[in-house]
Amino acid sequence: MEILKADQVLNEKIRSFFENHWGSSKMVISSGVYDCSTLDGFVVLDHNDNIIGLITFIIKNEACEIISLDSIKEGEGIGTALVKEVERMARNKGCILVKLVTTNDNLYALKFYQKRDFLISTIHINAVEKARVLKPEIPYVGYEGIPIRDEIELIKLL
Repeated sequence: MEILKADQVLNEKIRSFFENHWGSSKMVISSGVYDCSTLDGFVVLDHNDNIIGLITFIIKNEACEIISLDSIKEGEGIGTALVKEVERMARNKGCILVKLVTTNDNLYALKFYQKRDFLISTIHINAVEKARVLKPEIPYVGYEGIPIRDEIELIKLL
């Protein structure tokens, strides 16, 4: 599997990916408002040059924050490879930790990251209500019928 830097892929292709899978490239979380299509990241393409994996991140001080992670073909190691690539890059840039935020309904993400040695560090109660002010299209009910209310921050020390 070849992992490319996001800037090696057409920005329009990345923007379309976010719009097709999330309705928008805009991400609103407690750490800020981001246009994921303009962030640093890594991409995995299939043999037809379609995006099948994409991770975006920012670096602030000594922390690397994963803003988004998507894998179209689950169970094939794409997400794991992308997270490892971010961890490798973060170490090389002098970061001491990688962190991310997910919502309380995203049990799959919680399982995925905890299996990769991330720890729950903070719960931001009702943070999604604040995010909806800036991005009203955030649904009220998520995976498994769970109301989307809180953000859960996970960290991994490098």
